Amino acid sequence: MSKRNKNWKQILLFLLPVLTLFSVYFVYPLVFVMISSLTKWNGVTAMQFQWFTNYTNLFQSENFRLSFKNNILWALILGLIQIPLAAGMAMILARKPRGWKTFRTIYFLPNVISQVALAMMWLAIYNAEFGMLNGLLRAVGLESWTHNWLGEFETAFPAVIIQQLFYIGYFMIVILASRMGIPESFYEAAEIDGANTFRQELHITIPMLRGILVTTMTLAMAYGMRHFESTYLMTNGGPAHRTSVMGIILYRNLEALRFGEANAIGTILIITGGAVIAFLRWLLGRNASASDAVQ
Repeated sequence: MSKRNKNWKQILLFLLPVLTLFSVYFVYPLVFVMISSLTKWNGVTAMQFQWFTNYTNLFQSENFRLSFKNNILWALILGLIQIPLAAGMAMILARKPRGWKTFRTIYFLPNVISQVALAMMWLAIYNAEFGMLNGLLRAVGLESWTHNWLGEFETAFPAVIIQQLFYIGYFMIVILASRMGIPESFYEAAEIDGANTFRQELHITIPMLRGILVTTMTLAMAYGMRHFESTYLMTNGGPAHRTSVMGIILYRNLEALRFGEANAIGTILIITGGAVIAFLRWLLGRNASASDAVQ
């Protein structure tokens, strides 16, 4: 019998506190949410099982279908646009241009500010009458381009999405830390062989950072799937549910004491988020051994 098998009791003993906490604070709530999603329940009276009625009603709702699509778009846009922007900035700062530490701090600064404060700031920037964006457009003679950015159907969702794309600081720092771990000798050898900066980043940095890029994309897409705060504060899902996400509908159901419907939405979020992230990791996470070796 191997030494590992002989020590299984000791291993289990050390894991027991973590397994207990994980079961109590994750597994049990998850199972409870899934079971209660099959019921009609107001949180006070007894649950009435109605099986998949909540799910049927949700997918028959045009508002929910639009919110579901918006959540998928949030996940894809944050994963496929925000992370490349963060990676590009990390690669630039890793070259240590003049003032790189200052720029690193500036880009990370929004991550230490409350989401509520940031949402209020953007609400003021997008204000139709006194907002800075429309004021700037008027100042440069583009008054015809001014809009009620958060109030018009065509511009509301892009406006909410764009303000979030600016916050690349957290992921930039994570990618920058991994980039700093790549030996400089790799780049020196490539430069001797005649590779310019672009080719060095393409053939050395990106393959070496493959693992951390998959990880940051996963985190960004997870945030996109559970997105709620800024959209709720800036538009409350309007106009005409254009910017609505599943988190907003879930919150409204909780306010109305429709816990069965709310937990059905929560279950859909969990399953959809898990599926999207699993697909991403399967698609991008293969052959990541080069980056793992460096890290």
